[in-house]
Amino acid sequence: MRAVRQHEFGPAGNLLFEEVPDPSPAAGQVRIAVRASGVHLADTAIRAGVAIGPFQRAELPMTPGREVAGVVDGLGEGTDPAWLGRPVVAHLGMVSGGYAELAVADATALHTLPDRLDHAVAVAIVGTGRITMGILDIAMPTPEDVVLVTAAAGGIGTLLVQAARNAGATVVGVAGGAAKTERVRASGATIAVDYTAPGWADAVRKALGGREVTLALDGVGGEPGRAALDLLGAGGRLVLFGWSAGEPTRFTSADLFERSLSVSVALGPRILRIPGGLRGLEERSLAEAAAGRLVPAVQAFPLKDAAAAHTALETRATIGKVVLVP
Repeated sequence: MRAVRQHEFGPAGNLLFEEVPDPSPAAGQVRIAVRASGVHLADTAIRAGVAIGPFQRAELPMTPGREVAGVVDGLGEGTDPAWLGRPVVAHLGMVSGGYAELAVADATALHTLPDRLDHAVAVAIVGTGRITMGILDIAMPTPEDVVLVTAAAGGIGTLLVQAARNAGATVVGVAGGAAKTERVRASGATIAVDYTAPGWADAVRKALGGREVTLALDGVGGEPGRAALDLLGAGGRLVLFGWSAGEPTRFTSADLFERSLSVSVALGPRILRIPGGLRGLEERSLAEAAAGRLVPAVQAFPLKDAAAAHTALETRATIGKVVLVP
């Protein structure tokens, strides 16, 4: 088979498209003929050799990728034969191997592909969607909320905009550049603002016409995250789920006391404690997508161009969830 391989840590150019032996599923596993592979920002850190969150420095050589969709074409010993030939989507967990024409997965990780979803959409929702559902369980947007979403044209941001609108909230989506703000509007945001423009926070205030942000959902951190916190009115809530800008949103306890703000972190242990765990969140996100309530934005690259996909992610040149297809 052909797969993306990495022999050294470093830049995106270290991702090579090579011929490698076909993998064989072990007991309790299946082999998937991959039709779509998900690409995550964390993959770029892993590629660079940076330990991030639960991901330690990988052992090389390796094939990156932890989200796949396709058709089961092989079974390991003891695996239920009913899986053979079935279209599936799976999150591979802490292992890798998704950027390939064939991948192995534990049978316990599989979800049957919902009828209404194609492979690219399914792989765009299984990992990104589960994070989104976890964020929403913690944030709990209501019709009374004015919700600000940073990086609102990204994979998670697009889904958060849609979910907040589905909850009846007024949604302010901020993103970088005209193309991305247009995408935010198309996702259903009431207000879309370019946060690469000077004075963007003032533009949000003006557009709200005296209303205040009550809930901010921030996965960017840095200056945009701090600006989101400053836009919150008294009693507002800030939910943090990452810092793609390179540093977390900075604040002090005094910042919180001054306006009775609350801050929650929707990462790691907090999400794992949600009833049903990660698998339950995956099931819910797939159901929301199958019902048409969540529609991920997908930007596809050919599998052989994984390096270009990583470069686009790192330079913020992507819209929605990045997916590799054969």
